[in-house]
Amino acid sequence: MESVNDVFSQWGVSEHVAVRLRAAAQAAREKQQGSAMTHSWLFTGSPGSGRSTAALAFAAALECEHPSIIGCGQCAQCTAVHARTHGDVFFMEPRELIVSVKTVREEIVAPVATKPMVAPWRVVIVDNADRLNDQAANALLKTFEEPPTHAVIILCAPSTDPEDVIPTLVSRSRHVYIPQPTAAEVAQLLIGEGVPENHAHLAAVATGSHIGRARRLVHDEQAQRRRVSILNLAELVSHGDQAFLAVSDIVKRITKAVDEDLGQENEQELEKLRTALGMGAKGKGAQKALRGATTQLKELEAVQKKRKTRALRDALDLGLVDLAGLYRDALMLASGAAKGAHSGQQAGEVELIHPDMFGLSQEMSAAGSESLTACIDAIMECRQDISVNVRPETALDAMLGKIRLALGLS
Repeated sequence: MESVNDVFSQWGVSEHVAVRLRAAAQAAREKQQGSAMTHSWLFTGSPGSGRSTAALAFAAALECEHPSIIGCGQCAQCTAVHARTHGDVFFMEPRELIVSVKTVREEIVAPVATKPMVAPWRVVIVDNADRLNDQAANALLKTFEEPPTHAVIILCAPSTDPEDVIPTLVSRSRHVYIPQPTAAEVAQLLIGEGVPENHAHLAAVATGSHIGRARRLVHDEQAQRRRVSILNLAELVSHGDQAFLAVSDIVKRITKAVDEDLGQENEQELEKLRTALGMGAKGKGAQKALRGATTQLKELEAVQKKRKTRALRDALDLGLVDLAGLYRDALMLASGAAKGAHSGQQAGEVELIHPDMFGLSQEMSAAGSESLTACIDAIMECRQDISVNVRPETALDAMLGKIRLALGLS
């Protein structure tokens, strides 16, 4: 099949997915009434599979102004979609623990109802749609049943399971499954973006082929240091209380990174609300209005606090996934399923997740399969504890205690 140089190939969308989306965008441009195009979509795939990238590529193809290529990737419409600055494409990326009905009405339903300003379509992409609770999802139902003719709504979620998306929304959507890319595919994508081959390969395997994390790992030195610090817990666990002391430092580093990531956005939201409330104005009327502003300010602070909680949980969880991957490497070495970082992978052998930590995982493999499996179980239990609001330091300390017991160190 002849390759197509469009947004789908340029942005690394799987070809078998791209074929369907190209056909839909073609039908939309030609105003066909057939089955290729619809207004309500559900893109599923594991985090890092590129489901939101596929959604953005589809949005670009719908808005593209190139006369012959549908989704050229170069025109003003395509570049604006890619930069997430397009006036008719709304990318909602929930970061709170739960998306509220109010957020759905303001950030999805309202934009969908408004006609496009500069392009043919109004497109609303909802990433992490599994964070919609039942009430919020039901608030979307009417829009999915009777979408405006000018609008396209794309939900991105891990699966079609009722735990992720309510069945009434699933049944009213065109489902597109986005498969997890291989490490080789992610590495090739990074290489195409100018990343050196060895760095691209390490980032791809170390992040479990998670496209977004792999990009961040190769470009963000802080992310690289955080990865090393949490992997080093496996070394420190046998050094008395050093691992427990390191836990506090790790949580502080991640909390600081989350604060830095959210700080500018939070301040902009706060300043926008202050301006809307007329804070700083003088006179009796202004003072009366300000007396009613306290509730709105508190509501915004509550939203920002929930956002921080979710971001902190997510960052800790990803770190724990990395740590579990190191113990998995040790388990594979102990069982003979993997050989080594420099021996050359043979047919049937498992690739190491953290090849740059081969020396450490080889030392860890001496503990034996049973002990290493118990260590991985302890990490999984810690992930669960943090997800149900156990204090991070407490959950991590408990994990280290269980790992020490599994290794016969306590």
